[in-house]
Amino acid sequence: MTNFTLVGVTLADGSNANIEVTDGRISGIGKKTSGETISAKGLIALPGFVDLHTHLREPGYEQSETVKTGSQSAALGGYTAVHAMANTHPVADTAGVVEQVKALGDEAGYVQVQPIGAVTVGLEGKQLAELGAMADSKAQVKVFSDDGKCVHDPLLMRRALAYVKNFGGVIAQHAQDPRLTENSQMHEGAVSAELGLAGWPAVAEESIIARDVLLAEAAGSRIHICHLSTAGSVEIIRWAKARGIQVTAEVTPHHLLLTDELARGYDPIFKVNPPLRTQNDVLALRAALIDGTIDIIATDHAPHPDESKDCEWGAAAFGMLGLETAASIAQSVLIDSGDSNWQRFVEVMSTKPAAISGIVGQGLELAVGEVANITLIDPSAKREIRGGGASKSGNQPYEGMTLPGRVVHTIYRGAFTVRDSKLVERGQQ
Repeated sequence: MTNFTLVGVTLADGSNANIEVTDGRISGIGKKTSGETISAKGLIALPGFVDLHTHLREPGYEQSETVKTGSQSAALGGYTAVHAMANTHPVADTAGVVEQVKALGDEAGYVQVQPIGAVTVGLEGKQLAELGAMADSKAQVKVFSDDGKCVHDPLLMRRALAYVKNFGGVIAQHAQDPRLTENSQMHEGAVSAELGLAGWPAVAEESIIARDVLLAEAAGSRIHICHLSTAGSVEIIRWAKARGIQVTAEVTPHHLLLTDELARGYDPIFKVNPPLRTQNDVLALRAALIDGTIDIIATDHAPHPDESKDCEWGAAAFGMLGLETAASIAQSVLIDSGDSNWQRFVEVMSTKPAAISGIVGQGLELAVGEVANITLIDPSAKREIRGGGASKSGNQPYEGMTLPGRVVHTIYRGAFTVRDSKLVERGQQ
């Protein structure tokens, strides 16, 4: 389909219009129609979502996810672009591997897959990876992260920050002091003490963030902090921004909704890195997202096969699914709470993540002439979450919960990848 009109959409500012799409681009926003007419009354039309933190697992861990299945899950969640983390096998620490991941995304064709390159060789924290070669590759990598591990060596981190500054790159730090979290299993607090599980102190995250924002200031470079999880981390980011440091930060959907109380059942589905924290932390993260201290929502979609979760807590893998539920949680926190609006929703789910990474053609306001990356949501819908959706894995933390909103259509480069909440197979788009 190359020519159609979405009739009667509601835009993020609350106005109503028809959106005409011709040959992959928005050709009109107003009262006119052309081509096939598709009723979108009651639907919110937004720029396609951009996830800055996705684990697609390929190459090497295809039993958990592939680029194709992860892309399908992303499309169902309203995404038109995802950033694939580097902790694959082999690690995405060379131009060859990041180009392979990009090619797999292009072949799948459901979303734009933008690889993230490793900061250090093999994620080992000893030697800088080929940052320049990855930036100059066909994948045009601009975001680098050892996510899953912290770049703990301050000298190495300072060198990385200085290096990527030369080409406008950004380091995305997984803030976790490894010495303070050895064998840690969940948030350190009253619940961990009651359950007898090794605690994961908030200061393990906060101390790394404090160090790295100062290193970024010294280098005059940008730094992005992955998955903030504590109230203390929020205060450090707020202080750094007030000081003029070039720092951005993300929060995951699960850290906006779930707490460490869920660990009481010893269900490993709720084991995640960083761990679920207290209700006070959740409230601080929500407030920071609303006031702009936290810039974006990023899913940290981390699929695992059943055997990695269907076991004792201590032996289970860290991680949760997130791509197909993120928009619902964003709606709950920002819209249904009455605390924010759809313009802020667009910022945290689309425009700001795209701006942080510099991904081309994504996160753009809906306007005539722009590439038609569009997500349409029914905000009045309610849905009960069952299973992992299109993902190969089933580590779904929201199983049985009723969440607000439903992605009805996802349009990527002018073609439907999701229509009427169902995947559109390649060749039928």
